[in-house]
Amino acid sequence: MSIQKTPINHQIRAKEVRVIKEDGTQLGVMALGEAIKIARESNLDLIQVTDKVLPPVCKITDYGKYLYEQKKKEKSAKAKTSEIKGIRLSFGISDHDLRIRANAAKKFLEKGDKIRIEMRLKGRQKGLTDFAKEKAGKFIEILKELTPIKIEREIKIEPRGITSVISSEPKKNEAKN
Repeated sequence: MSIQKTPINHQIRAKEVRVIKEDGTQLGVMALGEAIKIARESNLDLIQVTDKVLPPVCKITDYGKYLYEQKKKEKSAKAKTSEIKGIRLSFGISDHDLRIRANAAKKFLEKGDKIRIEMRLKGRQKGLTDFAKEKAGKFIEILKELTPIKIEREIKIEPRGITSVISSEPKKNEAKN
């Protein structure tokens, strides 16, 4: 049931309703007129919370307060969760290309996403993991120059290469909230 179509008081079309008080206690099933009368006596509204059951569930509460809480719930449900974006580095990547990838990573971090740095190692490259770690470390240093970052998972050697996970460092004013 969307917020705009929430029936209140005389807009409710059921003959009987299950009534819940503002504090959550149940008053039981009663006639619609009686439920509206109880709500009016306490200067509140009768709001139909759900119509999926018979009789429909109605709550006695302030309509403005109810709308505020519903909008707040919708907003928190829509809040963006951070994604993990992948940045793949090649074994023989040049310094210039590292900077280009770092700029792309910076954009992801500014959006609130995390970054997974990957470097696939094939064949003889697997024997040169120190060199690969050095390249990944250089990439992280370039990224640190561009934006404050937090290393969530250090550079780790895996069977197919090396990986690391990085997120943006929270800003000073965000950390206080």
